[in-house]
Amino acid sequence: MDDVLHGARAAFAARAWTRSHELLSEADGRSALAWEDLLRLGMSAYLIGNDVESVRILTRAHQSCVERKETTGAARCAFWIGFQLINKGEMAQASGWFARGQRLVADAGAECAEEGLLLVPVALQHLFAGDAATACDIFGRAAEIGDRFDDPDVGALGRLGRGQALLRLGRASEGLTLLDEVMVAAVAGDVAAMVVGLLYCAVIGACNEVFDLRRAYEWTEALTQWCAAQPDLVPYRGQCLVHRAELLQLRGSWADALTEADRARKHLLGAPDETIVGMAFALLGDLHRLQGDFRAADDAYRDASRRGHPPQPGLARLRLAQGQAPAAARMIQRVVDEEDVAVVRCRLLPAYIDIMLAADNVPAAHDAAGELSLLAEQFGARMLQATADYSGGAVALAEGDAQVACELLRRSWKAWQLLDVPYEAACTRVLIAHACRALGDSESADLELDAARWAFQRLGAEPDLARIATMAAEASARPAEGLTGREVEVLALVAAGKTNRDIAGELVISEKTVARHLSNIFGKLGVASRSAATAYAFQHGLV
Repeated sequence: MDDVLHGARAAFAARAWTRSHELLSEADGRSALAWEDLLRLGMSAYLIGNDVESVRILTRAHQSCVERKETTGAARCAFWIGFQLINKGEMAQASGWFARGQRLVADAGAECAEEGLLLVPVALQHLFAGDAATACDIFGRAAEIGDRFDDPDVGALGRLGRGQALLRLGRASEGLTLLDEVMVAAVAGDVAAMVVGLLYCAVIGACNEVFDLRRAYEWTEALTQWCAAQPDLVPYRGQCLVHRAELLQLRGSWADALTEADRARKHLLGAPDETIVGMAFALLGDLHRLQGDFRAADDAYRDASRRGHPPQPGLARLRLAQGQAPAAARMIQRVVDEEDVAVVRCRLLPAYIDIMLAADNVPAAHDAAGELSLLAEQFGARMLQATADYSGGAVALAEGDAQVACELLRRSWKAWQLLDVPYEAACTRVLIAHACRALGDSESADLELDAARWAFQRLGAEPDLARIATMAAEASARPAEGLTGREVEVLALVAAGKTNRDIAGELVISEKTVARHLSNIFGKLGVASRSAATAYAFQHGLV
């Protein structure tokens, strides 16, 4: 018996989860295990994917502690039972176990590490309810208790939660520094494997939320190595594949990203927490959309939604790509109006700006671009700043200020190049081409379009290639003064004798927008009246 237990504990320490589970089960069949070994057996069962068995064994460990008056042990087991039940979506039972653990800690009458451990679900409730400030304070107390009792698991979970709350409060620099400290503990092996997996997935998700690619790349690679070193590990492997696929997409390896995202989907199907499966489906939707397979994208976004993962902003972008700008605008407007968390708005606003510009709602896009710029400054992430510059350039271009647009867009393009994000870099070059043409520099515009076309071909971005082909056709038929497609439409209607109100009704835009287009047209043509613009339209065959 002693030899079996010795081998079981050694296997557990070596993270050989299947071997640990086998030996501990054998020992448990010979004689009742101490609660500490039952805890190891329960965790081993969880880590090889036997969730039901894990909860059953941890419940036995809890009862054993209660019978032996091991109050802190009983409270710790109650926490891990609640943790697993949350992952399975059984929130009422989880709440009951957390409450039992908190009562046991209170009944103990003395401070202990488990007091900090059981503050974590309390803080999470506040965080999920939108009260990040209260959550931040409670997570901080949990971390302090963990440190005081030299319990690295409690300290790491407290710091993780505090870092996430700080990000939600817009204090990105503080939050990311704290999350880095958490990951040092994970990489060093200072915390339990169940905690390590949780730390990796949560921190990588947080880095992605605030567009911190450098950290996301680094920690995803570390998570991949951690999973690879434990071949029998079942939890966290699917999340690892999702994060890898996200980074492969950004790096332009779309075929590999599709493979990894599909592997993640298959691995996660049937997982207790379906929102994680939804992440994989949403990512598949994005990849299919970018490659022009709109039907597959629509199906993937619907599957994501069914599993509780928001399909936006991808679904709204899909509707825009399908030529349904009004529907896309309604979708994204509702989502943006309902969201007040800064890190989430950072993900929504770029799509919102693109869609509002496509719908010719320039004032709304202008306001959103201003907000995005402030958020980029607040978070200090290079990728977010590149996104803000891109959106600001797009708005400046729509407002007729091609010079400012060119400056912002070139700054954005340089950042994308440094970040090695080819798709966004190519999209930026398309807008630079627009700006160059508006400034009368047709040759530079052609060079930018050629470079963007080359990048889109390598990526397999079929919708963007079609968009460039349309632009090239318009450019060849467009007057040399660099009128945009919408400006040509407005000019043709002016030449047909339409009033601003008539034009607004026909194009489904505001009269103010019509007046802005006319001002841009007069400036580009060097004319001062509608009659002179009309003469120009007839001379160049626009009517």
